Amino acid sequence: MEGVHLVRRVLTAATAALTLTTAGTMLAGAPGQAAPTAWGRPTVTVAPQPGTPGLGDTYFPDYGNGGYDVEHYDVRLRYEPTSDRLTGTTTILATATQDLSSFNLDFLLDVESVRVNGWEAGTSTAGVHELVVTPARTVTRGQQLTIVVRYAGIPSQTLVGGYTGWTRTADGALAVNEPESAWWWFPSNDHPLDKATFDISVSVPTGVEVISNGLQPRPPLAEAGNRTRWGWRTTSPTATTLAFLAIGQYDIVTDTTPGGQPVINAYSTSLGALRPAARASIERTGEIIDWESGIFGPYPFEAQGGVAGPVDGIGFALETQTRPVYGPSFWRRGANTYVVVHENAHQWFGDSVSVAEWQHIWLNEGFASYAEWLWSEEQGEGTAQELFDFTYASYPADDEFWQVLPGDPGAARVFDNAVYDRGAMALHQVRLAVGDDAFFEILPAWTAAHRYGNGTTAQFQALAEDISGLDLDELFTTWLFTAGRPDVASAARTAAAPAAPKSWAKIREAHELLSHR
Repeated sequence: MEGVHLVRRVLTAATAALTLTTAGTMLAGAPGQAAPTAWGRPTVTVAPQPGTPGLGDTYFPDYGNGGYDVEHYDVRLRYEPTSDRLTGTTTILATATQDLSSFNLDFLLDVESVRVNGWEAGTSTAGVHELVVTPARTVTRGQQLTIVVRYAGIPSQTLVGGYTGWTRTADGALAVNEPESAWWWFPSNDHPLDKATFDISVSVPTGVEVISNGLQPRPPLAEAGNRTRWGWRTTSPTATTLAFLAIGQYDIVTDTTPGGQPVINAYSTSLGALRPAARASIERTGEIIDWESGIFGPYPFEAQGGVAGPVDGIGFALETQTRPVYGPSFWRRGANTYVVVHENAHQWFGDSVSVAEWQHIWLNEGFASYAEWLWSEEQGEGTAQELFDFTYASYPADDEFWQVLPGDPGAARVFDNAVYDRGAMALHQVRLAVGDDAFFEILPAWTAAHRYGNGTTAQFQALAEDISGLDLDELFTTWLFTAGRPDVASAARTAAAPAAPKSWAKIREAHELLSHR
């Protein structure tokens, strides 16, 4: 693989299940006793409890936190590219979902203070990334919370198991990663189950650009000390792992689609000879989204575009909401629209409809990979059937590839090739089983049913069965949850190896970077 390649790791060291200790009940009158009511029955009052230090994700049980639901993040930062020092104040608007004696935020930098509804709160740390907040006053279920966290640190030097989710570059930084990124730049409830809207503003030296999600509510503002404050706002529900920052030297290109939607693209000035290929790919985003909208349903967000990152940045691409970020390696062999198709398909599959648990990651990657096969059909560069046949034949029956279960790959293999390729093959088998009419009804029905929410494999299977009228349990079990290469009746089983479709080289090139991180 040519060029810079940053391995995007999954943090498994801190994912042991954390069990909530349930507080004893306190009864009206005296502890341990029942107080009579007007009806002669005891009334039980439960003491406020700590929010759980995790949402119980099967793979990452300590990701996210219980006891509250976030509506909005206001992330206000100051960044110094020369030192990589980040200072910030994040204001979190949330609602308590239980009576709380304390609650957790996922965060790593040094915290100066936390206030809850204006009162200074106590803080401590637990586990690898847990900031424990103890409010000065008990929080009651349904109460509106304004949580203000002031903090500072050097994200690139803040390590977990030798790893940081913050990429420092020669002229700035990238906060782009999955499934964890927020820990290094804003405190959060870091799991896709708790989506929120965002205001993100960053003060940087004048001449440095900042790109993030959504739209700019105002032009960049000049500040004292030869600084400029950039602001971005997204009004669509966003998972914390899909919020991002790209800070450095960028050329920003703005436009609108024929339908009037804003398009904002940004290109690192360090790209040099790679810039034309990056532009020839990313500038087709509007065309690709229009095509995808015809298959997946209406585009779910308020803006679109892409960011071509610097040569010393990331080695992968990520479907950051409204504006995917691409590493430079995608352009080293010329333009590649397949990665643009992949990342923008995620705007439906992964961003608007996010996984309920990380175990269901194939619902993101398998669908985005199958979108590439459909684009290949559209471009006349190979049908989905031809791509299925060639992909199937590319992995011998004894290849380790067939031992990874796309529907349950394990925490250490959520970005394995099988999640992408076998996930796409599973979708093709669904298409063959139900027929094109039903299949192309299922896709937009799925994105509509779970728009701005979350989904599971069982829910997708149920929807596919409801629309098709077929029992698909054996198909889903075979392709998603059974080790070994399934038998298929297609050209993939003929004696002669199928020819590589024209699109294969570009698709494989993209997947080598997307899945090996």
